[in-house]
Amino acid sequence: MCGIFAIHGVEQPSLLRTQAIACSKKLRHRGPDWSGCYVGKQSILVHERLAIVGVDSGAQPLVYHDKGLSLAVNGEIYNYLALKEKFCSHDELKTHSDCEVILPLYQQMDVESLCSSLDGMFSFVLLDETTTPPRLIAARDPIGITTLYKGTSSSHPSRVYFASELKALVDDCDEIVSFPPGHVFDSATGKTTRYYTPSWWKGDDPSAPSATNAADLTTLREALEAAVRKRLMSEVPYGVLLSGGLDSSLIASIAVRETEKIAWARIKSGKKKAPEKAGEETNGHAPAEPEESARVSWPRLHSFSIGLPSSPDLLAARKAAAYLGTQHHEFTFTVQEGLDAIPDVIYHLETYDVTTVRASTPMYLLSRQIKAIGVKMVLSGEGSDEILGGYLYFHAAPDPKSFHEECVKRVKNLHTADCLRANKSTMAWGLEARVPFLDKAFLEVAMNIDPKHKMFSKGAAEEKDADGRPKMEKYILRKAFDISPGGKAYLPHSILWRQKEQFSDGVGYSWIDGVKDHAASVVSDEAFAKRHETFPTDTPDTKEGYYIRELFQHQFPSETAAATAVRWIPRGDWGCASDPSGRSVSIHTAAYEGE
Repeated sequence: MCGIFAIHGVEQPSLLRTQAIACSKKLRHRGPDWSGCYVGKQSILVHERLAIVGVDSGAQPLVYHDKGLSLAVNGEIYNYLALKEKFCSHDELKTHSDCEVILPLYQQMDVESLCSSLDGMFSFVLLDETTTPPRLIAARDPIGITTLYKGTSSSHPSRVYFASELKALVDDCDEIVSFPPGHVFDSATGKTTRYYTPSWWKGDDPSAPSATNAADLTTLREALEAAVRKRLMSEVPYGVLLSGGLDSSLIASIAVRETEKIAWARIKSGKKKAPEKAGEETNGHAPAEPEESARVSWPRLHSFSIGLPSSPDLLAARKAAAYLGTQHHEFTFTVQEGLDAIPDVIYHLETYDVTTVRASTPMYLLSRQIKAIGVKMVLSGEGSDEILGGYLYFHAAPDPKSFHEECVKRVKNLHTADCLRANKSTMAWGLEARVPFLDKAFLEVAMNIDPKHKMFSKGAAEEKDADGRPKMEKYILRKAFDISPGGKAYLPHSILWRQKEQFSDGVGYSWIDGVKDHAASVVSDEAFAKRHETFPTDTPDTKEGYYIRELFQHQFPSETAAATAVRWIPRGDWGCASDPSGRSVSIHTAAYEGE
């Protein structure tokens, strides 16, 4: 991933070049490898690059002077080789970048079809200066894995701004919105329209069909394996975030198997090991074909975990890593170190949602350690709980229809929570996180499964299937990987069937308790009593929420900045506790009784 910044609708754009670069500089943590700027007839595109694919030749903005086109992209296009073969002539592309294929696609199809054809995570701004006036296209990936904001200024109503993060817009825009996932903006019409309409997306039509498919465990398993496989596209060292929970452990297990396949393929082709750096076996020159560099790795997959000393996640991750044979890196932090980091975490997150801040802080600390080792890309397990109803509070869903609707709602809002966390916590240190569970093809399989196969109840710990497996949360995912291909199981039984722990809980229960205690000590009773006066909109209901909101307000004081944040509130109508921690759900403790 990278950082992008754009201004469109400017009369004399050359006069704003310095200002645009200064705004983009606020995003440089996202792309520390290089910066590029293109000044057009009425526009400026700036790009902060994190080089993952096309390392030798993929600097942006990509500019086709002879065709009047320029492009700035944040993200990865996993199917770029297939698109290149189908839509591009042999000498049409100038670089090995996976993103460049967007330009010839634009010349051959409408913008909705262009965006729909891309398989990946992306936000991009494309400028076409062959039209009068010049045309600007901006788009965001279907689920919002990458971040994108759109801004306008009342003092310059003809201008429209785009940036990967809020902080690049706050000084120039008095109206800012989070650009909606699965949408595309066209300056020719001034409209933002939806291009992503999957079969499970009901939209506003209550009569649209709900998910009705049977749970085909083989299809589910193969779809996730394919999702991981395509995300190993990289020319730089990569690893996997391993909390020891089901989701990250499955991703790690699949990645280990795929990495071994890559290593064996290289041995068979006469290369004894995968290069550890781009250019290692090419004498510093660009490889002849991008296919040669598209999937490389270290000889052993590296895994990374973090937690308070002896936390549940550290212990489980250690066990999973030993079983999988990864090169495991374990880091610990103290509650005080986490508290010290919270102001910086909020600056990078650009939200005051309590759940997101709780979980992002250890991820932010871990990302710094990973980047120090030299890794630039990691796989992560976000999305599974939303897709499969894996959060413990889902046990309280009154019926399958409600269960499914909550899943759809949570997936639609991932860009405000877990996707935002995964993107910004890692990119704060120039580390890219890829999320296989949010693969479009996997979503088509998993979101169309009849919710009755996903549901679980308070008595799930006692209910067993014919093989003696507990029918707990995410049962169908666990069951799909409860096999031993080649004689070795994907995961140990204790990991595959481990109960859900939210990341902010799993790093150590005293982490959340410590944040609450700190907030209680710094937020006075008097200030909290006047919270409705201080924050009349989206008023915090706990001292922890007040403390986090106050830190956000200090760094982003405008109302338009606050309006971009979304606070998740537990389902009180399902009888859920007001605290978003998984430990607040009754079945969390019940599941451990008798152990």
